[in-house]
Amino acid sequence: MSETDATLVRASLKAPRAGAIAGIVFSLLLIVSLALIRSAVPADPGDPGSWLPSHAKTVALGLNILPFAGVAFLWFIGVLRDRIGDLEDKLFASVFLGSGLLFLAMLFASAAIAGGALTTWGTMPARAVESGVFRFARTTVFQLINGYGMRMAGVFMITTSTLAIRTGIFPRPMAFLGYILALLLLLGSGRLPWVPMAFPIWTFLVSVQILAANFRSGRAPRD
Repeated sequence: MSETDATLVRASLKAPRAGAIAGIVFSLLLIVSLALIRSAVPADPGDPGSWLPSHAKTVALGLNILPFAGVAFLWFIGVLRDRIGDLEDKLFASVFLGSGLLFLAMLFASAAIAGGALTTWGTMPARAVESGVFRFARTTVFQLINGYGMRMAGVFMITTSTLAIRTGIFPRPMAFLGYILALLLLLGSGRLPWVPMAFPIWTFLVSVQILAANFRSGRAPRD
């Protein structure tokens, strides 16, 4: 192999490895964020906020983690598209990119609303709860995440799994698992409290598969 070919091979290996690492970072950060928030906040969006005095700092920590998870997810999307390359199907690629960006936009919007509600409560606790501002914000965040955001995550999983079957960017069993978990998100989000965890867990498994395949390709002998 010439020096030019070796350089091209090394460059081609960097993209999936970077995407896999970004996917792992996103998964871990989102799992930690969701776990912190879910353990502190009651599942009922109409809860009057009795948990706020003892759990506000835990929720704030979970919200502060989300922007970093979002940056990693953007990187993950970009490198996945680069890995697909010329095999990218325009129809599925459009839905893949659109659903991923919509999920991220709703995640950020809900975090901003929740953060604003916490700040308002911190400055005027009694008035924020009595006026209904807190309850409105809480219900809006619930609808954004469970009603729309996680369903967009399900669409992202379906399109990513379909592209994986067509292009082989990760193994077929992981794609079929993506279909199953996506249906769980589409049908169970908002009804089962811990269902949103399915998305980062699946992303983590996919990223580990891609990273392992990349290292195997890097160690494979070449002529």
